[in-house]
Amino acid sequence: MSKTTSCIRVYADPRQIADGKERLQRFEAQIRHLSRVLELAGNEVRLKILYLIDAEQQLCPCDLSDMLGMSIPAVSQHLRKLKDAQLVLTRRAGQTIFYRIAPEHLPVLKPFFSYIEQTSGQTIKLAES
Repeated sequence: MSKTTSCIRVYADPRQIADGKERLQRFEAQIRHLSRVLELAGNEVRLKILYLIDAEQQLCPCDLSDMLGMSIPAVSQHLRKLKDAQLVLTRRAGQTIFYRIAPEHLPVLKPFFSYIEQTSGQTIKLAES
């Protein structure tokens, strides 16, 4: 079976297709950025970390370890991924490193945190694949 980029529908709207391609090109950087943020936040542990940091403004790995019931090295691995992607910023106080969410990512993340809080107590079902 050969791959084709042509559609089998009877009527294609070439203008609509060209507009869609142009729109994707115009917003390519924004889509890539959002995709990367969602990819990192899509991990359940990292989403919990981001949620807790947002709620407390800043946290250290020890605090997160206690809150999540995970080892400090496990938490630190997740924090490293978030830091490498510049989703979180750090501040050192003596030997302790505190993490906070980078302000430029808050507009993307805040709606997810609001969703978490607004749907508290509700039964949420995911369709099985």
